[in-house]
Amino acid sequence: MARVRVRQHVNPLSQKYQTPASPPDWEKVYADLTQPLHLDIGCGWGHFLSSMATRQADWNFLGLEIREPLVEEANERREELGLRNLHYLFCNVSNSLRPILESLPMGTLQRVTIQFPDPWFKKRQAKRRLLQAELVDTLAAYLANGGEVFLQSDVEQVAVEMCDRIGAHPGFQRQGGDTWLANNPLPVPTEREISTLSRGEPVYRALFRRVEEDAGTGRLNNFEF
Repeated sequence: MARVRVRQHVNPLSQKYQTPASPPDWEKVYADLTQPLHLDIGCGWGHFLSSMATRQADWNFLGLEIREPLVEEANERREELGLRNLHYLFCNVSNSLRPILESLPMGTLQRVTIQFPDPWFKKRQAKRRLLQAELVDTLAAYLANGGEVFLQSDVEQVAVEMCDRIGAHPGFQRQGGDTWLANNPLPVPTEREISTLSRGEPVYRALFRRVEEDAGTGRLNNFEF
């Protein structure tokens, strides 16, 4: 299948992306809707998720992407592979994540990945960055206790900002302290990760776990994943 040509960066604040996505009928999407769900936000071409779905048939996988041609091609590839535990959805995460997660069975979201998001380097463009406080709140509301959020970027400034925002929420606890993870805990690397490492450049990685606050003591309780 020939790759379609798309813009590398898309402004999520553009008027054309302000209509929230309508969730599909999940019973028709997944063969077993009760399986744990891995959500990949900004899935791009979707190759990472298709490899994960092939390796972990006892999980469901959902990729969200703002560039519609990539989603269409990824779903065509999924059909060719015959994967009933994988789906891609075209949406603007900033206004669609909550209704999408609301439509899924509560407690099934167990893992979230945000990998190499658009950096938007200019200060005036910072509001276009993917991981805003509202998105963190939404993930905290729907991610199961003990669930994980894995972040990585090849831009240290972006990685630090993502960690600061998710780390500021009392429902998340960074694993391994404040140092970057030396290795990817997942069995499949992204294409961007492979390319970055092949040039000898660093990848900044962090893993957060969803924890529950004890209302009586104010302490955070750890849940094993």
